Amino acid sequence: MSADAQPHPLIAQAREFLNRGQIEPAIVAARRRLAEAASDIDALEILALVCQQRGQTVEATNLLERIIGLAPSLDWPRDDLAILLAGLGRKAEAEAAVRAGLILNDRNPQAHAMLGTLLTERRDLPGGEAAFRRALVLVGDHPPTQVALAANLIEQGKLEAAEPLLVRADLLAPCDGATLAHWSRLREAMGELPASRALLDRAEAAGFDVSLRRAVQLGREQRYAEALAVIEAVPGLAGGDALLESGRLKERLGRPAEAFADFIEGKARLAARDGLSYDGGSVAKDFDTLVRLVETNGPPPAAAQLAGPQPVFVFGFPRSGTTMVEQILSSHSAVAAGGELPFVTEMVSALEGQLGGLSALWTPGVAEPLRDLYLDRARAFGLMDSGKPFFTDKMPLSEVWTPVIRAAFPEARLIRMVRHPLDTAVSMLSHNLTHGEFCGYRIEDIATHMRAVHALTGRYAAALGETALSVRYEDLVVDQETWTRRLLDHLGLPFEAACLRFHENRRYAPTPSYAQVSEPLNDRSIGRWKQYRKQLATQASALAGVIVDLGYNT
Repeated sequence: MSADAQPHPLIAQAREFLNRGQIEPAIVAARRRLAEAASDIDALEILALVCQQRGQTVEATNLLERIIGLAPSLDWPRDDLAILLAGLGRKAEAEAAVRAGLILNDRNPQAHAMLGTLLTERRDLPGGEAAFRRALVLVGDHPPTQVALAANLIEQGKLEAAEPLLVRADLLAPCDGATLAHWSRLREAMGELPASRALLDRAEAAGFDVSLRRAVQLGREQRYAEALAVIEAVPGLAGGDALLESGRLKERLGRPAEAFADFIEGKARLAARDGLSYDGGSVAKDFDTLVRLVETNGPPPAAAQLAGPQPVFVFGFPRSGTTMVEQILSSHSAVAAGGELPFVTEMVSALEGQLGGLSALWTPGVAEPLRDLYLDRARAFGLMDSGKPFFTDKMPLSEVWTPVIRAAFPEARLIRMVRHPLDTAVSMLSHNLTHGEFCGYRIEDIATHMRAVHALTGRYAAALGETALSVRYEDLVVDQETWTRRLLDHLGLPFEAACLRFHENRRYAPTPSYAQVSEPLNDRSIGRWKQYRKQLATQASALAGVIVDLGYNT
């Protein structure tokens, strides 16, 4: 129906009923219209809206897909379907729906914004940034999209690019809580705590609940008792993130038993909320397939190195010190910080998809397109134009894909971060991290994944040889200069004193480690696990072999 055409009387009647909240009469009117014209888009839309309101997601999905089939050129059914699928946790299907719509109409700003959200959520931050920027080109000023882009840029550590967007959004829509909360977070990351507090005050005055952000900020100021009081004063503030923050504060206050209980319950609530679980059997099967390919076939054919900036891969579990090493390296004039880049996973997806499966890695000529895919993505991220010969890629646990990395980049510098497994486990449990096939939501699964990765990388080293520089977190903390020089020697770079002052690096590290890496090195986190010795007894036993292999004591 054209924009100026009058709706059918039954459709007008149904819409009137809907506006009054009279659902049943609206359904009756829409169905009467469909009895007359089974392909009436307006009637199907009304029924789809009703189903969405009632939580009848299967019926709503079917109706929206029917509308798309009848009128494939319409934008709104695909937009609504993507939103519905994303809300159900079916993110891959939502992304497919958005992309299908954009093929038909690349000028749909809502679809670009939705794509930006989906890509950002799966940590394709450069792709998300590009989609949000495209949406803004099409729609002009739009505060929600400007704030979403700013949040994406903050996650990338691009604080200076993010702030003008928040300033503009605040000018156009003053006192929006989401805008002010993100702006407060940005200022906190810059170390400007008074400005961050002032923005939180504005958000609170506008009616936005800032309790958790306030607690986080008080914790950064080492006002732990005040921060915990803020959380405990809000009865409804009992979600997983609040419990994790509560646990971290209780640990600081010398209440480890309560802290550990909060970590366990907080992670359980987050996993239940997002439908996340770790499948140890599947992981073991996949790892066995990978390592058998390596042991059977030996090193895969390697691609030639191309001129231009090269990646430095920083291996390790989350919370093992990878962020600290990246900050040290990126304080050197020859190294750009890439952060947690998703490009290795994209190489694997291409290998499993277009290139015929993992075994195709041993086919001559396959490594080159993988290398090119990675570098093309790095170029889109701006890492090939930094003027620096190296950039870091510290995606946790990328060592799982060592054969792929070494095929695509046989000359790449590899760094393996090692930390006492129980310290790493406690730190993973106390933060919301999705790496490692969602192992971080249960302490038992963390231990299982640690054993699996340790066994996998050991077999890789036996079959391929070890080329990574292994750095123990504790050694780096105790003798920073010696290990900083070794890191730079590994990259073939001269020593620069700025690397010892990495905490002065203006780059924001967009991970839970950002507070630590904005301070000089200290040993506060070494041996953290010991206060949880009782709670970790089972995991200490399960990880005994790994602990000894890595040179630690239980």
